[in-house]
Amino acid sequence: MTDDRRDPPNQGTELEVLMGFLDYHRQTLAMKCADLTPQQLTTRSVEPSTLSLLGLVRHLAEVERGWFRNSLMGEGVPPLFYSDASPDGDFDDVDPATVTQADVDQAFDAWRAEIANGDALVAGAESVEVIGLGGREKRSLRWILVHLIEEYCRHNGHADLLRERVDGRTGE
Repeated sequence: MTDDRRDPPNQGTELEVLMGFLDYHRQTLAMKCADLTPQQLTTRSVEPSTLSLLGLVRHLAEVERGWFRNSLMGEGVPPLFYSDASPDGDFDDVDPATVTQADVDQAFDAWRAEIANGDALVAGAESVEVIGLGGREKRSLRWILVHLIEEYCRHNGHADLLRERVDGRTGE
């Protein structure tokens, strides 16, 4: 597991620091998932949890999509990996017995696409004061970025434990 992450900046604008931390934690998740087979990526934590590294990638694709596209831009795009019939589908609908490399590629492609979309939206924003167009409670871009950092931090803790379960590797 090679650590190619870029450290967040020690100085800069508020937006540069927030995006630096968000990117760092995105890179951390990618590092935790590196060099694993589809079966390893879908190894579950402990019963009854369906938490897996691939589930985390799918979940964080949904998180990026929901906060940037729906809350910030008001697009109302549908979820990718869950539904009303399967509200935890981002985790539950990943079967370790049948998962393929195509399933892994689909999840990582979706996650990377949502990251690229979010980055483009942030780059085009006037400031972190911008108020989102969607959702019941209007949130500022600042709030959304802090929340995304919090989501990644929490789930990267899960990813560290899952990776240790898979092959014993630990660390940031």
